[in-house]
Amino acid sequence: MDRSEILSADPEIMSGATVFRGTRVPVETLFENLASGMSLDEFLGEFPTVERAQAEAALLLAAEDLKRLVA
Repeated sequence: MDRSEILSADPEIMSGATVFRGTRVPVETLFENLASGMSLDEFLGEFPTVERAQAEAALLLAAEDLKRLVA
């Protein structure tokens, strides 16, 4: 999945925060919830507008970005 298929940012949606495309759920919410111990399945249950493929792709994109930072 391409970044633009997963994420969007619009100043008129959630004050321009990066959200999952087609939702009002900030991507940051995924990471905060996972960091607090919530499972991906629990997150998806709490935020049903986020598709599993979007969440998994966001995690992969974050991992790729971290690899670039370390390299």
